[in-house]
Amino acid sequence: MNKEQLREIHADAYARLMNSRSEDGMWRGRLSSSAISTSVSVFALQRIDADKYGKQIDDGVRWLNSTMKPDGSWGDTVESPSNMTATLLTYVSLHAVGESSAKTRTYLNERFGGDTEEALIKGVLDYYGKDLTFSVPILMMCALAGVISNWKKIPPFPFELATLPQSLFRYLNLPVVSYAIPALIAIGICQMNRKGGLLSPVHRLFVPKAMRVLIKMQPQDGGYLEAAPLTAFVSMCLAEGGYREYIVTQRCASFLVNTVRDDGAWPIDTNLSGWLTSLAGKVLDDEDNGNLADIIKNNATKTIHPFTAAKAGGWGWSDLSGSVPDGDDTSGALVALHHLTGGVSSIEVENGLEWLMWLQNNDGGMPTFCKGWGKLPFDRSTPDITAHAMLAMGLWLPSLRGELRDRVGRSYERMLGWMKRHNTSKGWTPLWFGDQDADDEKAPVYGTATVVDYLMTSKQEEGIRLAESQVDFLISCQNDDGGWGGNKGVRSKVTLTSRVLGALAHFPDKYEDVRQRGWDYLYGRFKDGTLYDNEPIGLYFSRLWYSEDLYNVTFLLQALKNERVS
Repeated sequence: MNKEQLREIHADAYARLMNSRSEDGMWRGRLSSSAISTSVSVFALQRIDADKYGKQIDDGVRWLNSTMKPDGSWGDTVESPSNMTATLLTYVSLHAVGESSAKTRTYLNERFGGDTEEALIKGVLDYYGKDLTFSVPILMMCALAGVISNWKKIPPFPFELATLPQSLFRYLNLPVVSYAIPALIAIGICQMNRKGGLLSPVHRLFVPKAMRVLIKMQPQDGGYLEAAPLTAFVSMCLAEGGYREYIVTQRCASFLVNTVRDDGAWPIDTNLSGWLTSLAGKVLDDEDNGNLADIIKNNATKTIHPFTAAKAGGWGWSDLSGSVPDGDDTSGALVALHHLTGGVSSIEVENGLEWLMWLQNNDGGMPTFCKGWGKLPFDRSTPDITAHAMLAMGLWLPSLRGELRDRVGRSYERMLGWMKRHNTSKGWTPLWFGDQDADDEKAPVYGTATVVDYLMTSKQEEGIRLAESQVDFLISCQNDDGGWGGNKGVRSKVTLTSRVLGALAHFPDKYEDVRQRGWDYLYGRFKDGTLYDNEPIGLYFSRLWYSEDLYNVTFLLQALKNERVS
């Protein structure tokens, strides 16, 4: 391979990485603006106080109108193809201010196969299936705006269940995933107040305790999960349910006002500073480390988290108060700390490993937020998060002693067993990343490349054999231009190509032609000025697409590091 070209790319990407570092030593990046976040935020502020938040509403409406596609539709990001969810929510938001488009109505009628509210309800519920986490909030917003008149056709949310101990949630067969309890409460209360019924007095007995749960789960800045969509859905339903002046609603409004961008749009989340800082920490040169290890250690949770009741010791995707500790970000922090400290253990490392073992599912795999919530897709064990935890444990295992070493070893073996049972010839499909250009929106190339990289880096013999079994799949998916998309035949992308090259770099004596063609593709993107173009490959909660400015940079630098280029 042309090392001179690789060093040229590395110098440019590394400079970009260092120039994007915040004054506090972290990387905060920039998430793409979102039509979904903007439409629901505009609508929520209108329901709470249209006069007080008139500027934010007007600016948001202007942004939505300016980003409408020629056929009257929207995608999740400005780079994303049109979809039902973004278009419907934006239509509802604009309908509420009297600015909806006839072209948008035509698009939705074609998408739902009719212009009746029955067709709309069926279309939304069919799209999301058994998981009501996002379908019911969408339908509730439609109902609040008058687009749907028959509230009884919207599936009910049993908010009373949220008043039970959090330890029981995984046994209750709730209709939403673990992170959506605030929406369950706010929507359920709103539905109760609107529908009434003979049992309404009984349901009302649970409201005070349910509202206390909402307060307990709400972070200091008011934003549930630091996310505009969840925060907006909660606040619009509370406002409709008679709680417009309630402290939870007002805090939600403050969060929305404080996170709107100058152009009137909202991102899907505030930032991914924890995740991005871990990605950056793994590729930093020693002289640039500074006190980054201490910064990462300080961001570990210190107490039981009110949102998921997670024990102390894990890390979330951000250092902000609305972030929640999870399996992927905790593993990422532990891997970064191993690189930054040269493998010198600490109490934070040991607590992080304990946290991962606490999270591990009974099936041996690793979920995202909560152990045992395996009924809906975003709460199940998943290969990319499991392999990431294996890497974290594999790296730190030699530094551990005594009983902790034995338990971590057993946990690793259970994860390895889960990975073996879920090994297929079609690769590993990740949970939180996809490819919007693929017919099924999935990205087994990303998941497989990431898992191969993690397993090879951990240098555990059985993990290496497992990784080797998937290399042929990655090679078979290479496109004619030398790059990779999310699956075979899908348009090549910088992020996905970087992930694959990072995986194949673990085999320096093999696949030279394949790797060379991949680097030629990336060098071509570098020379034509498109190497850092936004690529929506991130899949947020409930299949919402996003791009992040630093993904191209950090994924590329990790591949170059694996190729021993600096």
